[in-house]
Amino acid sequence: MNENEIMEAEDQTAPADQKPQDSLTSMGSVITHRGDRIIYCLTVIGQIEGHFILPPTNKTTKYEHVIPSLLAIDEDENIDGLLVLLNTSGGDVEAGLAIAEMIAGMKKPSVSLVLGGGHSIGIPLAVACDRSFIVSTASMTVHPVRTTGLTVGAPQTYRYLQKMQNRIIRFTVENSHISEEKYRELVLNTGELATDLGTVLEGKEAVDCGLIDAVGTLHEATDALYAMMEHDE
Repeated sequence: MNENEIMEAEDQTAPADQKPQDSLTSMGSVITHRGDRIIYCLTVIGQIEGHFILPPTNKTTKYEHVIPSLLAIDEDENIDGLLVLLNTSGGDVEAGLAIAEMIAGMKKPSVSLVLGGGHSIGIPLAVACDRSFIVSTASMTVHPVRTTGLTVGAPQTYRYLQKMQNRIIRFTVENSHISEEKYRELVLNTGELATDLGTVLEGKEAVDCGLIDAVGTLHEATDALYAMMEHDE
């Protein structure tokens, strides 16, 4: 029996009643429960990989894996809610916004928890959930859109970057309690980062400015999610 025949045989022996969450779990995320309530835990770590593959030495979250997973979670009748754990340095802007829009558009309750860092495009991901938490030791870096590689110094380039920045600001403001004026002030701060514009917010600071809902640990985040699921019943 050759390799192709072996693979076909394995496919034929797979359970006919295999549930969607079985394939989701095989991707490295976790499905857990409390009583009869089941939640899916999505981890967003390292850099968010977009249209270009990052070096194998980089920890990445691949948007082409996350987006269909979110669809499966939202449509799976066995899953009641989504917990998003974030420790990301940022990454591809359009990929991050795509994931954030998917989360914001889900029917099921969702809660995010920022651990370590939720920097750059990780901010829209954190606020996309119905409720957001941050641990006291975590931080979030708010800064303008940046590019890597060759950039053409033309007015069109700057207008494009400004439009992209406006998209991020609009989504963040619509999905959090921060005002547009305050967010732009944080983005354009010149007195904090040595080689860049922007602001680093620690746990309580992110809450005080309205970006994140509350300071909390995993315990508070999961309790909030289960309470939301009970309320939606």
